[in-house]
Amino acid sequence: MFSKIYEVDDSHIDFQGVVDGLYYPFYMEWARHAFMKEALGIDIEEEFKQGRLYMVLEYSLRFRQSLKKGDTVEVTCQLEKNVKRNRVNFAQQICVNGAPYAEATFVATCLVNGRPSMPDAVVKALEEL
Repeated sequence: MFSKIYEVDDSHIDFQGVVDGLYYPFYMEWARHAFMKEALGIDIEEEFKQGRLYMVLEYSLRFRQSLKKGDTVEVTCQLEKNVKRNRVNFAQQICVNGAPYAEATFVATCLVNGRPSMPDAVVKALEEL
């Protein structure tokens, strides 16, 4: 499973001394973009220049524990099939010392000329599941 390590940013800590829930999706986005580039070979910035727009359509997020100042987090990312052929699910977790602190599923697609599609790299990766 693909993962990236991040240090909790002190500016993400709220008045209660924990990471504001708003920032959990940011850590997941960083890992998701790294997964696309490093594991799938998709550089979304370059793809955008070629007219392909990668976008999240929806997500669900479940909080299990609160991240705190000084935490080192491991953010995982893996593909899952979506019921619709022109969409893909990114299943992700934020863990501290192996324990899940948050779990999410991001549903995404790629728009080419305004139409949803799946890049070949994603289709191939899904076939290997």
